[in-house]
Amino acid sequence: MTGGKAGLPDTSLSYWIESGPLPEFAPLAEDAEADVAIVGAGITGLTAAWLLAKEGARVVVLEASRVLRGTTGHTTAKVTTQHHLIYDELINHFGRDNARLYYEANRDALEFIRGRVQEWNIDCDWAEEDAYVYVTEKRSVEKLEKELRAYDTLGIAGELAAEIPLPVGAAAALVKRKQARFHPLRYMRRLLDEAVRLGARVHEKTTAVAAEAESGRAVVRTADGRRVRCKTVVAASHYPFINLTGSLVARLHVDRSCVVAIRPKRPYPGGMYISADEPRRSLRLANSPDGPLVLIGGENHRTGAEEDTLRRYAALAEYGERLFGVESVAYRWSAQDIITTDKVPYVGPPDKDKPNILVATGYRKWGMTGGTAAAMLLADLALYRGNKYAELFSPARFHADPDLGKLVGTNAQVAGFFLAGKLTAPDRTPESLGPDEGAVVTLNGKRAGAYRDSKGVLHLVDTTCTHLGCEVRWNAGERTWDCPCHGSRFDYEGNVVEGPALKPLARLETPKADQVNA
Repeated sequence: MTGGKAGLPDTSLSYWIESGPLPEFAPLAEDAEADVAIVGAGITGLTAAWLLAKEGARVVVLEASRVLRGTTGHTTAKVTTQHHLIYDELINHFGRDNARLYYEANRDALEFIRGRVQEWNIDCDWAEEDAYVYVTEKRSVEKLEKELRAYDTLGIAGELAAEIPLPVGAAAALVKRKQARFHPLRYMRRLLDEAVRLGARVHEKTTAVAAEAESGRAVVRTADGRRVRCKTVVAASHYPFINLTGSLVARLHVDRSCVVAIRPKRPYPGGMYISADEPRRSLRLANSPDGPLVLIGGENHRTGAEEDTLRRYAALAEYGERLFGVESVAYRWSAQDIITTDKVPYVGPPDKDKPNILVATGYRKWGMTGGTAAAMLLADLALYRGNKYAELFSPARFHADPDLGKLVGTNAQVAGFFLAGKLTAPDRTPESLGPDEGAVVTLNGKRAGAYRDSKGVLHLVDTTCTHLGCEVRWNAGERTWDCPCHGSRFDYEGNVVEGPALKPLARLETPKADQVNA
């Protein structure tokens, strides 16, 4: 499995996805009727499906790819209310009451997951552990002290520790007791089975391309021309497939983070950790049939911002070597994180005139509690029940501080990526590529994306993203074409891997000389 840079696996694969079989579902083959149509079969969509089916609602779930193979299958799966250093910031930007609501929503989500694990006795490696945010520089301790004061203001249990079990030379750490970690897909598989048992219909390989309100009802249209008519649409597809050119897109930005799963030479000390200093690192234990794995996450970067992503995996593996020694790097994978301008998720209707078209997005890196909290809110909204968290998470909110500054900065950055992509002339040609190498090249005087696979076959695509026309960049670590503007990703043949793009990159004709060589 290994053999690449720094002993890394040649292919990006998630341990969660690879460690057990996942179910298969047929594509939507005909028009359907439902009370609620849910687009996206990750933790948000499937949790909402179960909650709604339990209440007797007719539910149809549409997934563009495969169930549980998306962001939920690429998480580090920490179940915690300790979302790095967030509560002091929330108090400053939203006020004490709203900051408390954010905490309560995620606490409720943690309790929901714990409750399902215990009630159904799910074999998902559930383990309750302490969670730590730590610093290694004495000058950074003040950040933890400020966050602890926010904890005290909000009535959140936490404490400052001078030492931690992790051998990183910590100067201090903020500790949150009785948090948890688990195998997310084993948990989600049981939730999925229960939703299906209650009547929820699930369809894979069915891409939703539009959702429209129709006289108090709604309809979802798919790429294959099918329609799902319903009362309510829930867009739980990580990046919403609706409002793709509107104000919602302008208030989101997309990052990627990397994970390596190492087999350590020395024992892991227990606990879940994330650093407040740079470079940011996240650590937790996972139990595999072949022995313990230490999951090391970090190396955050804007999607499409660089080509040599393998160096980021190598940096995480080298960090693991310093802490524990590395017998081998068993897995490596990356995850896409969507972040709102004010760091609080958007859950609800983005358009108040269309209250039956709902979205859920922007969990940053905390999708286990964030996605579950969103599902609980979405279920209440779809059933026209009140929910105390609705206003806090409303996508229609806008706060001048900090939204306005970040909005201007984000859009300026997007414009910069757009222009740079259009104006930069590639200096490579398809003929110059070796096996398993990709790059933006010049083809017949124009830009093109080229990848030569390990068998020598050349794959050519148009580099213009089908979302809003930015130029994609090659991601060597994942063998994908990534858009730096809004985070769309495509495989080397041009097929959509992640939205917001809904259409594949156009494929280009291989030069005759290369056809002969192949």
